[in-house]
Amino acid sequence: MPTAKTGVTPGIHIERTPRRVRVRFAGITVADSRNALLVLERGALPRYYFAKQDVRTDLLVASGRKTQSEVAGQATWFSLESGPRFSEDAAWTYASATPAASQLKDYISFEWNKVDGWFEEEKEVFRHARDPYHRVDAVASSRHIKIVLGGEVIAESRRPIIVFETGIRNRYYLPRLDVREDLLTPTATHTRCPYKGEASYWTANIGGRQFKDIVWGYVDPIAECPKIAGLYAFYNEKVDAVYVDGVKEPADLTWNRRLPVEN
Repeated sequence: MPTAKTGVTPGIHIERTPRRVRVRFAGITVADSRNALLVLERGALPRYYFAKQDVRTDLLVASGRKTQSEVAGQATWFSLESGPRFSEDAAWTYASATPAASQLKDYISFEWNKVDGWFEEEKEVFRHARDPYHRVDAVASSRHIKIVLGGEVIAESRRPIIVFETGIRNRYYLPRLDVREDLLTPTATHTRCPYKGEASYWTANIGGRQFKDIVWGYVDPIAECPKIAGLYAFYNEKVDAVYVDGVKEPADLTWNRRLPVEN
């Protein structure tokens, strides 16, 4: 857990992370810090910010772009250039930060997908920074889960792994033997989650209809989430129905994501 909070304000939470964080681009480490700031801003994914001395500022080229954040202030943008590689609007800084985000003044952050890789210590992290207040609990259950899609029962299990994840509805991961695999076709789609790893997807083919990428699974999840390896999960909100112990789950079931506050 983080050890030293540097500020908590309405709409934004800033703290110093104890993790060493690095950013790689074009074979070069463009940011390397043992004192990075982790920023949780309402409406945005978690991000890391780096002090200028921890960034290869010689690789930054002013792009002329400026954007305004109601919470943090006006951002000035830079492109990254190293040899033949160029990444437009890949980084920004708040030269004029609001009082709520004064800790970010002159710190630099990077667009996650406009660089080649992010590392916490020696481990690569995908999609966005990890939120230390975000939990992912994969719990073995005996609940009776039934998935109906295209008018057919496509999966039914009494041995699901239920994934309880902060801010996200429950997901039910089911053993392959409890799923109609004959109705599934693997696709080329892959996504990455910083808390679970890389997901593969399947399309369901039922009665002449295709339900694209409606099933996913983690063939090789990260070490922190091993229980879901090789299981299938369905988009609860996209199938005809999900029954949990015989009770139909509401299709619009949602949770509110709240930033941490300090009392």
